Amino acid sequence: MNRGLGQGLPSLLLQRLFQAGLVAWMVGTLTFVLTRTLPGDMAYRIAAGRYGHDMVDSAAAEAVRAELALNQPASRAYFGWLWDLLQFDLGRSLVSGEPVVRELWHQLGHSLGLAAVAVALSLLLGPPLGLAAGLRPRGMLDRISEVVASVLRALPPFAVGLVLILVFAVSLGWLPAAGHGRLEHSVLPALTLALGLAAVSSRVARNAMADVSQSAYYAFSRTKGLSDGLTFVRHGLRNVAVPVIAYLGVQFVYLIEGVVVVETLFAWPGIGHALVHAIVARDVPMIQGTALIMGLLFVLLNTLVDIACHLLDPRRRHA
Repeated sequence: MNRGLGQGLPSLLLQRLFQAGLVAWMVGTLTFVLTRTLPGDMAYRIAAGRYGHDMVDSAAAEAVRAELALNQPASRAYFGWLWDLLQFDLGRSLVSGEPVVRELWHQLGHSLGLAAVAVALSLLLGPPLGLAAGLRPRGMLDRISEVVASVLRALPPFAVGLVLILVFAVSLGWLPAAGHGRLEHSVLPALTLALGLAAVSSRVARNAMADVSQSAYYAFSRTKGLSDGLTFVRHGLRNVAVPVIAYLGVQFVYLIEGVVVVETLFAWPGIGHALVHAIVARDVPMIQGTALIMGLLFVLLNTLVDIACHLLDPRRRHA
């Protein structure tokens, strides 16, 4: 391992570890407070999630309240949750009774699969288009891609998803509008997320390529007699890749927040879809566990992005 990289990574990992602990505490505390300030009777909502809304009465709600000790002071419940968290125990779902970790593990696999496909599609769509536009700034392709990227980034994920459903599922009938189980079910939700990600990455790649193509070292490589293709591969591609990968950390915010909306819209059985159902059912351990996993995923993904930037950019390794 490069000496500079070895010196920088431990410090980076320690910072991210501290950040993960801080995120876990802040996310858990915030969800704890918010779930207890929501209107309505928590015991009644949990009973409705267990037995169905038509089968719930005041007696069932009181039984749930006594079983789960929902009348205990909020401070006692909070410190109990904090102690469990320190022991890596996320508790059990108040609705199903299953361990939160087991339910999240199953749902997280579906979400990570969808997110991986979305990121792969966005990298196939956005950066190549941005590189082509950056080689000819203010050209026709650059202007058109700028308008398309601005429109896609301005639209919320559910609006993009609805348009895709109307076009490809309702009008053309090529793809299912919702569901899970077959490969074609993942196309529309993944494309919904990918278009928003590609809109940003294309402009980042375009700006980076425009800066690199006008730099002195890029011009000097042509003076040495290198062809445009070799100049691009040797001196352009790697320099452009650094800001594109670095900006992935910012894009992950869009990805994580978009997963909640997109999974609900397309009935995708992932962690975002589970979060919505947990909020409706007032399933506090599931809400806290889901929000906690989302926050820690963001820290983990940003850490991986930082490591990739260290590997790509020698200036960071020797900083």
